[in-house]
Amino acid sequence: MTSNQGGGMTNIIALIPARSGSKGIHKKNIMNFKGKPLIAHSINYAQKCPLIGDIIVSTDSNEFSNIANQYGARTPFLRPKELSGDDVEDFPVVSHALKFLENEENKKIDYIALLRPTSPLRPINLIEKAFDLININELASSVRTVVPSRQHPYRQFRIHNGRMISYCDDVREPYNIPRQKLPKTYFQSGDLEFIRRSTILKGSVSGDFIVPLFLNEADLFDIDLPEDLKQ
Repeated sequence: MTSNQGGGMTNIIALIPARSGSKGIHKKNIMNFKGKPLIAHSINYAQKCPLIGDIIVSTDSNEFSNIANQYGARTPFLRPKELSGDDVEDFPVVSHALKFLENEENKKIDYIALLRPTSPLRPINLIEKAFDLININELASSVRTVVPSRQHPYRQFRIHNGRMISYCDDVREPYNIPRQKLPKTYFQSGDLEFIRRSTILKGSVSGDFIVPLFLNEADLFDIDLPEDLKQ
């Protein structure tokens, strides 16, 4: 199903990146979490959103592909090996999926909702909220979920030649500012990135006008360690 926005049909796809080579947890994206493979939670989430016209899993694994299909997602391609390594960034993966769908399947994609399998406990209606946010701001290049920072960046340092150097160089001694006077800062979560097609065509998954979709700190849950799968 697609959205009828401004008199025309808007094509929104959910894209779930799920490579097989996770080193922290072997085959993390298909490990059991609350009774089903981790990837299935993101597929099911997308299925509940009436705005989503297609659910695509980008994976390099036939095993992962078969599991994604069992839960109702499509895997029209296997991700190339050069896009499946540990150091591959998001943009080439998203761009590859967009180009494949538009060139090989003759689809026109307006937005991509990027759903990472490692955030299986998303609050409801995030895609709908992101769609509303990006449509009320024509300058917005993308929408990204954020939570209040647990560790303030003013308190963070890098070490150079044994010396502590603040990451913030436009404020005098930011690490000495009282907690009550610290500006509010936010940390991106893995729950959702909602991206305009034009942003991807310009070479980015975020662009230079990212609109925040605020979550509560209690909503933040990412699968990073084996014990997280036991939650």
